[in-house]
Amino acid sequence: MNAIVVFDIDGVIRDVGNSYRRALADTVAEFTGEAYRPTAIEIDQLKGEGLWNNDWEASQELIYRYFERQGQNRSELNLDYAQIVTYFQTKYRGTDSVNWNGYICHERILASLEYFCSLTAAHIPWGFFSGATRGSASYILERRLGLNAPILVAMEDAPGKPDPTGLFLTVAQLESQYGNIDSLPVIYVGDTVADMQTIVKARKVRSERDFIAVGVLPPHILAEAELVDDYSESLIRSGAKVVINNVQELTPQLIDSL
Repeated sequence: MNAIVVFDIDGVIRDVGNSYRRALADTVAEFTGEAYRPTAIEIDQLKGEGLWNNDWEASQELIYRYFERQGQNRSELNLDYAQIVTYFQTKYRGTDSVNWNGYICHERILASLEYFCSLTAAHIPWGFFSGATRGSASYILERRLGLNAPILVAMEDAPGKPDPTGLFLTVAQLESQYGNIDSLPVIYVGDTVADMQTIVKARKVRSERDFIAVGVLPPHILAEAELVDDYSESLIRSGAKVVINNVQELTPQLIDSL
């Protein structure tokens, strides 16, 4: 074993361009009376601030900013965060709380079961730390991808990124499972500025260990060639050691070189 690898999920394991991001835009449009629907670039700009990894909070923030541009003060607005979350979930999960029928059902999977088997075969411990809810993350990892109860730290388990607590919790679970790996470098794979900043903060808290950030270009960026360079540079400026186009490019050989 030469490293531990922890993966983000959204934009790394699944394409959320027409699911989480679509639900975010729908929510902002709903709560601004259909006066404003943020574009993909505007959502990227918000997330580029490194503070809005939670899409419910990002939705609320974009709603606030819209009304501020209209001359209103956010302290005078009566936004109900619970209502924002509920509406978002009716779009993302759907209207049936048991048999989900929302955007999540159509997310494109960006990795294969065989990829994770190849990491296991190479004796590389791996797990997941995501800002997604546990239900959403488990749905993708187990029902869609076919993993069997993988180690996962989700929204309910830790503070939001870039706080590194969730990363530490994931690593602790892997150390408990594998034993004797507490000196191995930790690689975190993500697609946002907040993901990269999580590694930067982890280094400050636990300077005795090597923490390495790997950036992945999300599908909606790869689809717009003119955005690739700027997005890659933003990940590198935020702490990425390398930026790849797809998570499966992080082979055991590349992990060893990192």
